[in-house]
Amino acid sequence: MNIIPFRLFSSAVTLSVAAIFLLAGCEQHKAVSLPKTPPIADIDKIVNYYDIHHPVIGRKGMVVSQSELASNIGAEILQRGGNAVDAAVAVGFALAVVLPRAGNLTGGGFMLVHLAEQNKTIAIDYRETAPAAAFDDMFIDSTGEVDHSKALETLYAAGVPGTVAGFEYALKHYGTMTLKQVIKPAVKIAQQGFMVSDDMVRIVKKTQVLLQKNAETCRVFFKKNCQLYQTGELFKQADLANTLVYLSEQGADGFYQGDIAKKIVSAMAQGQGLITLEDLRNYQVKEVSPIKSRFNGYEIFTMPPPSSGGVHLVQMLNMLEQLPLEGVAQGSAAMMHFQAEIFKRAYADRSKYLGDPDFVDVPVNGITSKAYAKQLSQQISGDKVTPSVQINAGQPSDYESPDTTHFSVMDKQGNVVSNTYTLNHYYGSGITIPGTGLLMNNTMDDFSAKTGTPNSYGLVGGKANAIEAQKRPLSSMTPTIVLKSGQPFLATGTPGGSKIITSVFQQLVNILWFDMNVSEATNAPRIHHQWQPDILYVEQNIAADSITLLQQKGYQVEISTSLGSLQSIMLKEGVYYGAADPRRPNAKAVAVN
Repeated sequence: MNIIPFRLFSSAVTLSVAAIFLLAGCEQHKAVSLPKTPPIADIDKIVNYYDIHHPVIGRKGMVVSQSELASNIGAEILQRGGNAVDAAVAVGFALAVVLPRAGNLTGGGFMLVHLAEQNKTIAIDYRETAPAAAFDDMFIDSTGEVDHSKALETLYAAGVPGTVAGFEYALKHYGTMTLKQVIKPAVKIAQQGFMVSDDMVRIVKKTQVLLQKNAETCRVFFKKNCQLYQTGELFKQADLANTLVYLSEQGADGFYQGDIAKKIVSAMAQGQGLITLEDLRNYQVKEVSPIKSRFNGYEIFTMPPPSSGGVHLVQMLNMLEQLPLEGVAQGSAAMMHFQAEIFKRAYADRSKYLGDPDFVDVPVNGITSKAYAKQLSQQISGDKVTPSVQINAGQPSDYESPDTTHFSVMDKQGNVVSNTYTLNHYYGSGITIPGTGLLMNNTMDDFSAKTGTPNSYGLVGGKANAIEAQKRPLSSMTPTIVLKSGQPFLATGTPGGSKIITSVFQQLVNILWFDMNVSEATNAPRIHHQWQPDILYVEQNIAADSITLLQQKGYQVEISTSLGSLQSIMLKEGVYYGAADPRRPNAKAVAVN
């Protein structure tokens, strides 16, 4: 049942009554101020009436996230005069309340910000770091194999969180509002509660065995005697509300040096975790230059290492430009073949070269160069498949849980935020820090626990991503901003673990190459290949005849669950188009008008 807030209901009634008086010719219509409607020609420019998929349309900004509640909070911040960074930080804190399986205060991520007044784009790295006590074979058992349970379901698997520091950094440097102002809406939801959705129940059931292992998680996220909440019931989080109030007063210092830090360290000591008070005090946010490239006349800005996403997104776009695509239709078997061949070569390079640039030399310029892309694309045939066993990492010269979450924001001044952050897996390690309402991440699994051994996403890593103290693990998160003629055009990104990079790539190709509207591009079926295993994953709505053609070429094709959950905004001719991916329930684009 959808409940309309009274202020919205009363506004709707007022407009309806006014309309009745107007139609009746009553003089009372003079007091009514109706919104101006653009001329018909302008409406046709905004959206094609006959498109199958229609974006949400805004005139003064847009917020798109995986939660309608969080998107509404971001839109409200914009309506109150906040900028895109203010709204983004408010959305981030809200998702920690309403999407606890991925939204977080104890994980980390990446934020891209385009600053309209300065006409520049910056990248904020608030990825988790390995504790000082971490070491390369910390997850290897007595048989010499990776102990995946230890790497995923214990406090031993926790990296030093970056989210709170990252959000405060973004707000202090590029926002206009106070931490207390942007946290307040999240506090209200945590205190008053929100209705449990079918989707929340489904994911809790999926991870129920893990979550119920921890007594504090049972107390916080379940009812009495660790019983499941049911759809439609009110879920309140008193401890989390208190944590948010504390952070709104104390800021990041409260998390990294104050009471929250002490509670985290106490839990680590009792649960054999590695994070110390010194680890928390030493955590630092990094502002870095984004990776910049051009594709089909557009400027691409995306995340540098330790994200592997930006490097390989640009690498794949560069390869695509080199291929004979004339007459190749969007969604055709021929296009999917070219994409799969591109994906395999990029992921082969990922396994060898990518890691934290503070610890290893990552040949970013080489991998993202047009010359290297041309060299790789020459290996691709339109007629046959190259088996993964025949693909090795190339030789560039010196030139992640399926439920990470992403949100995008644009404001009326032209500022843009594209943000992806994560606990790694659903609900992270499943362990809640007592008295805080905070679930701990299991991000240490994003390192290569053993060279050549796949992690929980099936990604094969090498020495470049080996575990080292204070190192940041490799990530697939790919927040991306696109400019056209120097002006903001697109903000996008997605959760999806290893499938993030290919999902963002297909979104950009659909919009920047095939000229699809942002909603059509978001709804279009997707594929994925990550070199190892040598399997082409396709969504279930891929046409059967296309699958047959791909199998005839030599692909081992598997039907996949949905790939990614893109939350995107396009700005075109002064109009904002928002598209929330239907692959995740409750995602919502909210316009500011």
